[in-house]
Amino acid sequence: MDTALYETFSRDRWRSRRAATPLTLTAADLGELRGLNDQLDLEEVESVYLPLSRYVNLHVAARQSRQAATAEFLGRDKTSVPYIIGVAGSVAVGKSTTSRVLRALLSRWPNHPRVDLVTTDGFLFPNTELERRDLLTRKGFPESYDVRRLLAFLHDVKSGVEEVRAPTYSHLTYDVLPPDHDVVVRQPDIVIVEGLNVLQVGSGTTTFVSDYFDTSIYVDAAVEDVRRWYVERFLTLRATVFRNPDSYFARYANLTDEEAVATALGIWRDINEANLIANIEPTRDRANVVLQKGPDHRVTSVGLRRI
Repeated sequence: MDTALYETFSRDRWRSRRAATPLTLTAADLGELRGLNDQLDLEEVESVYLPLSRYVNLHVAARQSRQAATAEFLGRDKTSVPYIIGVAGSVAVGKSTTSRVLRALLSRWPNHPRVDLVTTDGFLFPNTELERRDLLTRKGFPESYDVRRLLAFLHDVKSGVEEVRAPTYSHLTYDVLPPDHDVVVRQPDIVIVEGLNVLQVGSGTTTFVSDYFDTSIYVDAAVEDVRRWYVERFLTLRATVFRNPDSYFARYANLTDEEAVATALGIWRDINEANLIANIEPTRDRANVVLQKGPDHRVTSVGLRRI
Protein backbone atom coordinates (compact mmCIF):
# COMPACT_ATOMS: atom_id res chain seq x y z
CA MET A 1 0.00 0.00 0.00
CA ASP A 2 1.37 3.40 -1.00
CA THR A 3 1.74 5.31 2.27
CA ALA A 4 1.72 8.62 0.40
CA LEU A 5 -1.81 7.87 -0.83
CA TYR A 6 -3.22 6.46 2.41
CA GLU A 7 -3.52 7.39 6.04
CA THR A 8 -2.99 4.18 8.01
CA PHE A 9 -5.06 3.49 11.12
CA SER A 10 -4.04 0.93 13.71
CA ARG A 11 -6.81 -1.42 14.78
CA ASP A 12 -7.38 0.50 18.03
CA ARG A 13 -7.34 3.89 16.33
CA TRP A 14 -9.76 2.69 13.65
CA ARG A 15 -12.04 1.22 16.33
CA SER A 16 -12.34 4.67 17.92
CA ARG A 17 -13.88 5.95 14.66
CA ARG A 18 -16.94 3.89 15.52
CA ALA A 19 -18.05 6.79 17.73
CA ALA A 20 -21.56 6.00 19.03
CA THR A 21 -22.51 3.62 16.22
CA PRO A 22 -24.64 0.89 17.82
CA LEU A 23 -23.84 -2.79 17.41
CA THR A 24 -26.87 -4.18 15.56
CA LEU A 25 -25.63 -7.72 14.93
CA THR A 26 -25.69 -10.67 17.31
CA ALA A 27 -23.48 -13.73 17.58
CA ALA A 28 -26.26 -15.70 15.90
CA ASP A 29 -26.22 -13.28 12.95
CA LEU A 30 -22.51 -13.88 12.49
CA GLY A 31 -23.09 -17.59 12.03
CA GLU A 32 -24.93 -16.81 8.79
CA LEU A 33 -22.41 -14.20 7.62
CA ARG A 34 -19.13 -15.94 8.41
CA GLY A 35 -17.24 -17.60 5.54
CA LEU A 36 -15.27 -20.84 5.70
CA ASN A 37 -12.39 -20.57 8.17
CA ASP A 38 -12.98 -16.83 8.76
CA GLN A 39 -12.24 -15.66 12.30
CA LEU A 40 -15.26 -13.38 12.58
CA ASP A 41 -16.68 -12.50 15.99
CA LEU A 42 -18.44 -9.54 17.56
CA GLU A 43 -15.14 -7.98 18.62
CA GLU A 44 -14.04 -7.94 14.96
CA VAL A 45 -17.34 -6.36 13.96
CA GLU A 46 -17.01 -3.66 16.62
CA SER A 47 -13.35 -2.93 15.84
CA VAL A 48 -13.45 -3.00 12.05
CA TYR A 49 -16.86 -3.17 10.45
CA LEU A 50 -18.86 -0.74 12.61
CA PRO A 51 -16.39 2.11 11.89
CA LEU A 52 -16.43 1.09 8.22
CA SER A 53 -20.24 1.20 8.13
CA ARG A 54 -20.16 4.65 9.76
CA TYR A 55 -17.65 5.86 7.15
CA VAL A 56 -19.87 4.63 4.33
CA ASN A 57 -23.03 5.98 5.96
CA LEU A 58 -21.57 9.47 6.17
CA HIS A 59 -20.67 9.35 2.49
CA VAL A 60 -24.09 8.04 1.51
CA ALA A 61 -25.77 10.81 3.50
CA ALA A 62 -23.57 13.43 1.83
CA ARG A 63 -24.45 12.06 -1.60
CA GLN A 64 -28.16 12.05 -0.75
CA SER A 65 -27.88 15.71 0.32
CA ARG A 66 -26.19 16.62 -2.97
CA GLN A 67 -28.93 14.86 -4.91
CA ALA A 68 -31.59 16.77 -2.98
CA ALA A 69 -29.79 20.08 -3.58
CA THR A 70 -29.53 19.39 -7.32
CA ALA A 71 -33.22 18.45 -7.50
CA GLU A 72 -34.16 21.66 -5.68
CA PHE A 73 -32.01 23.76 -8.03
CA LEU A 74 -33.62 22.15 -11.09
CA GLY A 75 -37.11 22.38 -9.63
CA ARG A 76 -37.62 18.64 -9.95
CA ASP A 77 -38.64 15.84 -7.64
CA LYS A 78 -35.69 14.20 -5.96
CA THR A 79 -34.61 10.99 -7.67
CA SER A 80 -32.74 8.31 -5.76
CA VAL A 81 -29.62 6.92 -7.43
CA PRO A 82 -28.13 3.85 -5.72
CA TYR A 83 -24.79 4.29 -3.98
CA ILE A 84 -22.44 1.59 -5.28
CA ILE A 85 -19.63 0.04 -3.25
CA GLY A 86 -16.98 -2.18 -4.84
CA VAL A 87 -15.22 -4.85 -2.76
CA ALA A 88 -12.09 -6.43 -4.26
CA GLY A 89 -9.40 -8.87 -3.18
CA SER A 90 -7.96 -12.33 -3.72
CA VAL A 91 -9.68 -15.68 -3.65
CA ALA A 92 -9.86 -16.88 0.01
CA VAL A 93 -8.97 -13.48 1.50
CA GLY A 94 -12.44 -12.99 3.00
CA LYS A 95 -13.97 -10.34 0.72
CA SER A 96 -17.30 -12.21 0.57
CA THR A 97 -17.56 -12.15 4.37
CA THR A 98 -16.64 -8.46 4.38
CA SER A 99 -19.39 -7.79 1.84
CA ARG A 100 -22.03 -9.75 3.76
CA VAL A 101 -21.19 -8.10 7.09
CA LEU A 102 -21.15 -4.65 5.54
CA ARG A 103 -24.49 -5.29 3.88
CA ALA A 104 -26.02 -6.44 7.17
CA LEU A 105 -24.75 -3.38 9.04
CA LEU A 106 -25.64 -0.83 6.36
CA SER A 107 -29.17 -2.16 6.00
CA ARG A 108 -29.75 -1.28 9.66
CA TRP A 109 -29.09 2.43 9.12
CA PRO A 110 -32.44 4.28 8.81
CA ASN A 111 -31.51 6.42 5.78
CA HIS A 112 -30.57 3.49 3.51
CA PRO A 113 -32.35 0.30 4.60
CA ARG A 114 -32.39 -1.37 1.18
CA VAL A 115 -28.95 -2.83 0.46
CA ASP A 116 -28.33 -5.40 -2.28
CA LEU A 117 -25.24 -7.56 -2.80
CA VAL A 118 -24.14 -8.74 -6.23
CA THR A 119 -21.07 -10.88 -6.90
CA THR A 120 -19.27 -10.69 -10.22
CA ASP A 121 -18.95 -14.50 -10.38
CA GLY A 122 -22.30 -14.44 -12.15
CA PHE A 123 -20.75 -12.34 -14.91
CA LEU A 124 -18.18 -15.00 -15.75
CA PHE A 125 -18.69 -16.49 -19.18
CA PRO A 126 -20.44 -19.88 -18.90
CA ASN A 127 -18.14 -22.91 -18.97
CA THR A 128 -19.14 -23.76 -22.54
CA GLU A 129 -18.00 -20.31 -23.68
CA LEU A 130 -14.83 -20.48 -21.61
CA GLU A 131 -14.03 -23.84 -23.20
CA ARG A 132 -14.67 -22.41 -26.65
CA ARG A 133 -12.23 -19.60 -25.90
CA ASP A 134 -9.75 -21.95 -24.22
CA LEU A 135 -10.11 -20.01 -20.96
CA LEU A 136 -11.51 -22.59 -18.54
CA THR A 137 -8.19 -22.84 -16.71
CA ARG A 138 -8.11 -19.03 -16.47
CA LYS A 139 -11.47 -18.64 -14.75
CA GLY A 140 -11.30 -15.53 -12.57
CA PHE A 141 -8.76 -13.77 -14.80
CA PRO A 142 -10.05 -10.51 -16.33
CA GLU A 143 -10.60 -12.08 -19.77
CA SER A 144 -12.96 -14.73 -18.33
CA TYR A 145 -15.65 -12.14 -17.50
CA ASP A 146 -18.38 -10.74 -19.71
CA VAL A 147 -17.31 -7.21 -18.86
CA ARG A 148 -19.74 -5.56 -21.25
CA ARG A 149 -22.64 -7.31 -19.56
CA LEU A 150 -21.39 -6.22 -16.15
CA LEU A 151 -20.99 -2.64 -17.35
CA ALA A 152 -24.52 -2.69 -18.78
CA PHE A 153 -25.84 -3.91 -15.43
CA LEU A 154 -24.07 -1.12 -13.53
CA HIS A 155 -25.20 1.48 -16.07
CA ASP A 156 -28.84 0.45 -15.63
CA VAL A 157 -28.55 0.44 -11.83
CA LYS A 158 -27.04 3.93 -11.81
CA SER A 159 -29.63 5.15 -14.33
CA GLY A 160 -32.44 4.22 -11.96
CA VAL A 161 -33.92 1.42 -14.06
CA GLU A 162 -36.78 -0.05 -12.05
CA GLU A 163 -35.62 -3.68 -12.27
CA VAL A 164 -32.15 -4.86 -13.24
CA ARG A 165 -31.20 -8.55 -13.37
CA ALA A 166 -27.80 -9.93 -12.36
CA PRO A 167 -26.79 -13.52 -13.17
CA THR A 168 -25.68 -15.79 -10.35
CA TYR A 169 -23.03 -18.48 -10.04
CA SER A 170 -22.99 -21.91 -8.43
CA HIS A 171 -19.81 -22.96 -6.64
CA LEU A 172 -21.29 -26.44 -6.53
CA THR A 173 -21.55 -26.87 -10.30
CA TYR A 174 -18.73 -24.39 -11.00
CA ASP A 175 -20.84 -22.59 -13.59
CA VAL A 176 -23.20 -19.68 -14.20
CA LEU A 177 -26.79 -20.54 -13.32
CA PRO A 178 -29.80 -20.21 -15.66
CA PRO A 179 -31.73 -16.89 -15.75
CA ASP A 180 -34.42 -18.12 -13.33
CA HIS A 181 -31.75 -17.85 -10.60
CA ASP A 182 -30.95 -14.20 -11.38
CA VAL A 183 -30.78 -11.61 -8.64
CA VAL A 184 -33.28 -8.82 -9.32
CA VAL A 185 -32.14 -5.38 -8.18
CA ARG A 186 -35.06 -2.99 -7.67
CA GLN A 187 -33.74 0.53 -7.07
CA PRO A 188 -32.07 -0.11 -3.69
CA ASP A 189 -30.35 2.57 -1.65
CA ILE A 190 -26.98 0.81 -1.84
CA VAL A 191 -25.53 -1.93 -4.05
CA ILE A 192 -22.38 -3.79 -2.99
CA VAL A 193 -20.50 -5.32 -5.94
CA GLU A 194 -17.98 -7.95 -4.83
CA GLY A 195 -15.40 -9.60 -7.05
CA LEU A 196 -11.77 -10.36 -7.80
CA ASN A 197 -11.19 -7.80 -10.53
CA VAL A 198 -13.73 -5.05 -9.88
CA LEU A 199 -10.96 -2.41 -9.72
CA GLN A 200 -9.39 -3.64 -12.95
CA VAL A 201 -8.66 -1.24 -15.84
CA GLY A 202 -7.68 -2.04 -19.41
CA SER A 203 -10.71 -4.25 -20.09
CA GLY A 204 -10.88 -3.35 -23.78
CA THR A 205 -13.55 -0.71 -23.16
CA THR A 206 -13.39 3.02 -22.55
CA THR A 207 -15.45 2.62 -19.37
CA PHE A 208 -14.27 0.65 -16.34
CA VAL A 209 -16.38 -1.18 -13.76
CA SER A 210 -14.93 1.04 -11.03
CA ASP A 211 -16.22 4.16 -12.81
CA TYR A 212 -19.60 3.32 -11.30
CA PHE A 213 -18.32 2.96 -7.74
CA ASP A 214 -18.89 5.65 -5.13
CA THR A 215 -16.59 3.88 -2.67
CA SER A 216 -14.25 0.91 -3.08
CA ILE A 217 -12.73 -1.46 -0.55
CA TYR A 218 -9.76 -3.78 -1.02
CA VAL A 219 -9.28 -6.71 1.38
CA ASP A 220 -5.55 -7.40 1.60
CA ALA A 221 -3.22 -9.94 3.21
CA ALA A 222 0.25 -11.38 2.68
CA VAL A 223 0.35 -13.88 -0.18
CA GLU A 224 1.67 -16.65 2.05
CA ASP A 225 -1.27 -16.19 4.42
CA VAL A 226 -3.86 -16.25 1.64
CA ARG A 227 -2.19 -19.35 0.20
CA ARG A 228 -2.55 -21.11 3.57
CA TRP A 229 -6.19 -20.01 3.91
CA TYR A 230 -6.93 -21.32 0.43
CA VAL A 231 -5.46 -24.74 1.28
CA GLU A 232 -7.40 -24.83 4.57
CA ARG A 233 -10.60 -23.97 2.74
CA PHE A 234 -9.93 -26.64 0.12
CA LEU A 235 -9.51 -29.26 2.86
CA THR A 236 -12.77 -28.14 4.48
CA LEU A 237 -14.61 -28.35 1.16
CA ARG A 238 -13.12 -31.78 0.48
CA ALA A 239 -14.83 -33.04 3.62
CA THR A 240 -18.14 -31.28 2.89
CA VAL A 241 -19.28 -29.82 -0.45
CA PHE A 242 -16.99 -31.99 -2.59
CA ARG A 243 -18.75 -35.07 -1.23
CA ASN A 244 -21.93 -34.01 -3.01
CA PRO A 245 -22.05 -36.12 -6.22
CA ASP A 246 -23.33 -33.04 -8.10
CA SER A 247 -20.21 -31.10 -7.20
CA TYR A 248 -17.89 -30.19 -10.06
CA PHE A 249 -15.06 -31.07 -7.68
CA ALA A 250 -16.45 -34.42 -6.47
CA ARG A 251 -13.34 -36.10 -7.89
CA TYR A 252 -11.32 -34.49 -5.08
CA ALA A 253 -13.49 -35.83 -2.24
CA ASN A 254 -11.51 -39.03 -1.71
CA LEU A 255 -8.03 -37.57 -1.90
CA THR A 256 -5.73 -38.27 1.01
CA ASP A 257 -4.63 -35.31 3.11
CA GLU A 258 -1.28 -35.25 1.34
CA GLU A 259 -2.88 -35.46 -2.11
CA ALA A 260 -5.43 -32.77 -1.23
CA VAL A 261 -2.77 -30.34 -0.04
CA ALA A 262 -0.68 -30.95 -3.16
CA THR A 263 -3.73 -30.44 -5.39
CA ALA A 264 -4.77 -27.26 -3.61
CA LEU A 265 -1.26 -25.83 -3.81
CA GLY A 266 -1.12 -26.60 -7.53
CA ILE A 267 -4.43 -24.89 -8.23
CA TRP A 268 -3.40 -21.95 -6.07
CA ARG A 269 -0.02 -21.58 -7.80
CA ASP A 270 -1.20 -21.95 -11.38
CA ILE A 271 -4.45 -19.99 -11.19
CA ASN A 272 -5.19 -17.99 -8.07
CA GLU A 273 -1.73 -16.72 -7.12
CA ALA A 274 -0.91 -15.99 -10.75
CA ASN A 275 -4.11 -13.94 -11.04
CA LEU A 276 -3.49 -12.21 -7.71
CA ILE A 277 0.03 -11.10 -8.60
CA ALA A 278 -0.66 -10.13 -12.21
CA ASN A 279 -4.14 -8.62 -12.01
CA ILE A 280 -5.69 -8.21 -8.56
CA GLU A 281 -2.95 -6.89 -6.28
CA PRO A 282 -1.91 -4.12 -8.71
CA THR A 283 -5.40 -2.60 -8.31
CA ARG A 284 -5.10 -2.26 -4.53
CA ASP A 285 -4.03 1.38 -4.57
CA ARG A 286 -7.14 2.33 -6.54
CA ALA A 287 -9.34 1.52 -3.52
CA ASN A 288 -10.67 4.14 -1.11
CA VAL A 289 -10.27 1.78 1.85
CA VAL A 290 -7.75 -1.04 2.35
CA LEU A 291 -8.43 -3.62 5.06
CA GLN A 292 -5.09 -5.24 5.95
CA LYS A 293 -5.39 -8.71 7.48
CA GLY A 294 -2.89 -10.56 9.61
CA PRO A 295 -2.08 -14.31 9.67
CA ASP A 296 -5.12 -15.07 11.88
CA HIS A 297 -7.59 -13.60 9.33
CA ARG A 298 -8.24 -10.56 11.53
CA VAL A 299 -7.85 -7.00 10.27
CA THR A 300 -4.72 -5.44 11.78
CA SER A 301 -4.87 -1.99 10.17
CA VAL A 302 -6.98 0.08 7.81
CA GLY A 303 -5.76 2.39 5.06
CA LEU A 304 -7.96 5.36 4.17
CA ARG A 305 -7.15 7.02 0.86
CA ARG A 306 -6.13 10.65 1.21
CA ILE A 307 -6.76 11.70 -2.40
